[in-house]
Amino acid sequence: MRISEIMSRDVKVARPQDTIQDVARRMVEIDAGAIPVCDGDRLQGMVTDRDIVVRAVSEGRSFQSPVSEVMTPDVECCYEDDDIGEAADRMAELQVRRLAVVDRDKRLVGIVALGDIARQAKDKTTGQTLEEISEPNRSV
Repeated sequence: MRISEIMSRDVKVARPQDTIQDVARRMVEIDAGAIPVCDGDRLQGMVTDRDIVVRAVSEGRSFQSPVSEVMTPDVECCYEDDDIGEAADRMAELQVRRLAVVDRDKRLVGIVALGDIARQAKDKTTGQTLEEISEPNRSV
């Protein structure tokens, strides 16, 4: 099964110049912990609720600062035509619960979450992926 068959396509995005406060409000409105940051349809980064706490609140940044100052710029992603097993392996390797999905022209087309895979996987893929995501950080 391909990522394009299970991913969320209706993805709300932030623009690099959007304020941290505006993005935090958007997260509340859509009940999401992460929002891709795009310039047009090109993925520039990802901002998570954790990024806002760690890079904005803890450093005393103004909530009117642009989200580009606190986003994670080098976003790991997968392609819409990737197999869900490949995406699950990538999530486990990176210890993340969601990946941005891009087309072969690197344009954002969706997001795939571990929950999307869980609803489709009929084997041990989800459990094994979650176990590997939850392991203590291997790089420390």
